[in-house]
Amino acid sequence: MTLIPVTAGEIATVVTSLRMAERPPPRPLPSSPLRLVHWATPRPDAYRALFRRVGAPWLWFSRLVLDDEALLTIIANPAVEVHAAVDRQGIEVGLLELDFRAPALCELSFFALVPELVGKGHGRWLMAQAMALGWRRGIEQVWVHTCTLDHPAALGFYRNAGFTPYVRAVETFSDPRLIGVLPRDAAPQIPLLDPEAHQ
Repeated sequence: MTLIPVTAGEIATVVTSLRMAERPPPRPLPSSPLRLVHWATPRPDAYRALFRRVGAPWLWFSRLVLDDEALLTIIANPAVEVHAAVDRQGIEVGLLELDFRAPALCELSFFALVPELVGKGHGRWLMAQAMALGWRRGIEQVWVHTCTLDHPAALGFYRNAGFTPYVRAVETFSDPRLIGVLPRDAAPQIPLLDPEAHQ
């Protein structure tokens, strides 16, 4: 067994990709006080605000480092669908993003709720919405990826939803808290190794 050092200031995570090759049988939609709103023309500032709210606890940063043009190239593409889960007050508390740009494939590119709602059954409701929207005519496979930085229950949740793991990879990147993309106190469960503090 070999340990591979990770440079201070970087993060390493194990990414697992999972796929579903058959549409799951119809089930009643789980009850939830939330509703799903399709953002047909997402505004970059609103998108980033929601992305940060649901993703900062897990060090999501990929969309935060894109400028408006690069971000809109993705989220304004007609083959990409962005949905917000909103509560009774109309506050965005969840993100569901489906990517249909690859032929016959649907990627659940982002799937998350704010931390306060995790573990309360809303994830099952959001997944039912994802399945209803993702499995459409011509789709032969739905896939998603998660990593060891995500919520500890994420991998089990996807497997329980019917996804099967099929490939694993290690990803390293600069800690977004050190490059100013996320605050230094984001994701306190992931140690912050500041190279300047160890000189």
